[in-house]
Amino acid sequence: MPINVKGKVTVITGAASGIGKHMAEKFAEEGSHVVIADLDLNAATSVAKEISDKYGIETMAVKMNVTDENEVNGGIEAVAQKFGKIDVLISNAGIQIISPIVDFEFDAWKKVIDIHLNGTFLTVRAAMRKMIEQGKGGHILVTGSVHSVEASKNKAAYVAAKHAQLGFVRSVAKEGAEYNISANLIGPGFVKTPLVDRQIPEQAKTLGISEEEVVKKIMLGETVDGEFTTVEDVANVAVFLAGMDTNVLTGQSFLLTHGWHMQ
Repeated sequence: MPINVKGKVTVITGAASGIGKHMAEKFAEEGSHVVIADLDLNAATSVAKEISDKYGIETMAVKMNVTDENEVNGGIEAVAQKFGKIDVLISNAGIQIISPIVDFEFDAWKKVIDIHLNGTFLTVRAAMRKMIEQGKGGHILVTGSVHSVEASKNKAAYVAAKHAQLGFVRSVAKEGAEYNISANLIGPGFVKTPLVDRQIPEQAKTLGISEEEVVKKIMLGETVDGEFTTVEDVANVAVFLAGMDTNVLTGQSFLLTHGWHMQ
């Protein structure tokens, strides 16, 4: 079946760095207009310009705190006004806070849940409203995690939020079907990004082991080959799902984990 995102308008949250930035670059390379939505407007603007200059694609930078309802709705409206449509939303913004449950500060717990779960809800709701108004369908992708189906010590809030994201994606797929809107979750294993790099010493300190042991035993111990998932892996799968011309794949979780979780 044809896989094509050329000419589509793709909004990516948390796109000024890490996985989100690489997805934006890949979509632009394939001919999609990309919107860099990020809490840091200066960084988003810089990335949008860099991508536009490199690929000759019209881009847009939007300041978006995904937990702020007005900012999310305003940002999505601004995109629709500029491009006349929204074809793809990738809800990607996220953080990580590591702590044993008994030591987990409630404010920290709420922050993780707010960004991952409430942020996903707000961005998806705003984009769905535009897609339904347009009447041409669309694709919604949520960057989940292997922790959408697995658990790890000291990541209770993240695991809870990521599990909830998968349930939400399935609900979106059910409700979006009549409007030709698909919804899927992309669940990477550990990807070498600044977010993961920061976790290595944190995990080492919390677990009382070396950083090398964190990587080998904790992060990659359940993979079949001891390899990290790459940002390119994630971007390629996102383009594949967003470029399909049918909704044959919807309500699914695609786990990019080097065999950590098999389903």
